[in-house]
Amino acid sequence: MRKILIVDDEENIGFLYKEELEEGGYTIEVAGNGKEAIEKLDLFKPDLITLDIKMPGMDGIETLSRIRETNKQIPIIICSAYGEYKRDFSLWQSN
Repeated sequence: MRKILIVDDEENIGFLYKEELEEGGYTIEVAGNGKEAIEKLDLFKPDLITLDIKMPGMDGIETLSRIRETNKQIPIIICSAYGEYKRDFSLWQSN
């Protein structure tokens, strides 16, 4: 079964993703911030991460960078409702 880690500080968004994706047969874990996501990464071992950009504390950009320090293979979907965050994240892609 495929595992997805949802990282979003909006509890309602995390809940919505979790409900919909579990109905699709996925195993879901939700983290409310970047620090929590990093802590859950090794235990949960997700096949995919959805990552909100704008979060208090450790934002999505810093979280992405920390994940890539130890795992360059896992696919990450960047999620944001803010247009100013459109940019090329290819520097975090695996080689």
